[in-house]
Amino acid sequence: MLGLTDLKQTRFYQEAFTEGLQEGLQEGRQEGRLEGRQEGRLEGRQEGRQEGREEITRNIVLRLNNLGYASEAIAEILGLPVDEVLPILEDSNDG
Repeated sequence: MLGLTDLKQTRFYQEAFTEGLQEGLQEGRQEGRLEGRQEGRLEGRQEGRQEGREEITRNIVLRLNNLGYASEAIAEILGLPVDEVLPILEDSNDG
């Protein structure tokens, strides 16, 4: 009767083990790629949403400023710190 050590030394066992290992590696790579793509898409969406919010805030700040509101009033209306409003106004004056 073959023992475990003897079985592991057979050609059949070694080929099956190698084939299983290769299949496992391939499946792992595919899963990793899929997870990576999903994470990348999620991060991209989150970044896009954040950029969109920032652009909307910037536009509102500039519109309120054009209507004659002071930076302190704009900050209060939008619930932002004045130090977030000032750079937006300064950038618009530089351009």
